[in-house]
Amino acid sequence: MSVVIAIDAGTTGVRSRAVFDDGTPSISSYREFTQYFPQPGWVEHDAQEIWQSVLATLQQVVAQLNQTVAAIGITNQRETIVAWSKLTGKPYGSAIVWQDRRTADRCLELAENLPIVRQQTGLVLDPYFSGTKIEWLLTNRELRQDDDLCIGTIDSWLIWNLTGGKSFVTDCTNASRTMLFDITKMKWSKDLTKMLGIQIKFLPEVRPSSSDFGVTVEHGSLPAGIAITGVAGDQHAALFGQACFTPGSTKNTYGTGSFVLMNVGTTCPSPKDGILTTLAWQLGSEKPVYALEGAIFVTGAAIQWLRDGLNIIDNASEITPLAQSVTDSGGVVVVPAFTGLGSPWWDAYARGSIFGITRGTSRAHIARATIESIVFQTRDVVESMTKASGVCVSELRVDGGAAVIDMMLQLQADHLAVDVLRPKELETTAMGAAYLAGLAQGVWQSTEDISKAWQLEKKFSPQAEPTGYQAWQTAIARSMHWAR
Repeated sequence: MSVVIAIDAGTTGVRSRAVFDDGTPSISSYREFTQYFPQPGWVEHDAQEIWQSVLATLQQVVAQLNQTVAAIGITNQRETIVAWSKLTGKPYGSAIVWQDRRTADRCLELAENLPIVRQQTGLVLDPYFSGTKIEWLLTNRELRQDDDLCIGTIDSWLIWNLTGGKSFVTDCTNASRTMLFDITKMKWSKDLTKMLGIQIKFLPEVRPSSSDFGVTVEHGSLPAGIAITGVAGDQHAALFGQACFTPGSTKNTYGTGSFVLMNVGTTCPSPKDGILTTLAWQLGSEKPVYALEGAIFVTGAAIQWLRDGLNIIDNASEITPLAQSVTDSGGVVVVPAFTGLGSPWWDAYARGSIFGITRGTSRAHIARATIESIVFQTRDVVESMTKASGVCVSELRVDGGAAVIDMMLQLQADHLAVDVLRPKELETTAMGAAYLAGLAQGVWQSTEDISKAWQLEKKFSPQAEPTGYQAWQTAIARSMHWAR
């Protein structure tokens, strides 16, 4: 029996999890970390707090194992940027989080460069991606802009610390989200780094998702010599963990935001309006696999907002019975554009809105409309993705915290007119990281082994004629450009 530890460094917390090749129940440890909002639209993290949280959870898991760890896999919140010193190992201020919108105006200024951004990276000019965040750091913080400077995504920061500063690396999926990486040539783009005034020497070496990233040094009860052999951004890891290995296979992760990814094979497609092209993964020396992606910024976070912002519910688990206490939303439409709109709209200036309120509106109607907003945003993305690729989604595999809401998944099946499949294992992001690491070490021999391990928990088939979508489209149009 072999064991791989997956580090899942998310947006609000980190989890370390032991994954056994024979299906033995997992051992895991979780810690939340602090969210900082220094100005409207700004979101920051303390990179040191993230590292200490990862180290603590790793040590707790290792302490409960009575065997050698075969490998470590890392999956992480994407696009979040950390700058640090090689000499001291300390960050230059806070990490700028993927949700942060401080560079929205800068993206507008760069609009004439959109064609080359689309061609080389498959992305769009949006503050969501890392490139303008890095430019902002170089311009606004006192950084030593010499060989001492490291700038990377959270995976690079964690690997640097785990290896005692010996490895300054990232994987191709995280690199593909920076708006600086040419996904067809598989290297940092000289054109785009020059556009933003970023020297390539500040950026990590890019390696395949399943490959050698270095080995751990001793950190208390975490032993030295554990190979780090799997790294992928969270959504890419979830696609891998959902065993979406054939072109056309599609997953949606209902987390803080929601991210629909479709495997499109080893040929990079040309850019399509409203939809991102991204790297899905690369296994060792094999050809990279590409994906189409629809990025929805706020879904599960809207439920948190009902709890923490409006105090409509005390716990997230209350959302389903409250929403089911009414037969429909009573004409209420919630557009949770708290940090702008992602796919397929890409409007950094859109803002959250509630439409259709009357004297008869209750908190139950708002709760139901919030759940419906998650369904509607996913429908927007899937329909755009189908149009862009010419491939119809035959089924949707789902995961993430909000995927436990049966009512939502049934509505999703109705609106997409396809089966929605929920696996027994909902932590597919961590599983994907473990599988990538384990493949490199021979713990799993092939993707076929991983496909066999995927198990269905519940299938939701279309049952009713969908309603409310036309009102949603009207509400979206009225929410756009609000803050410009």
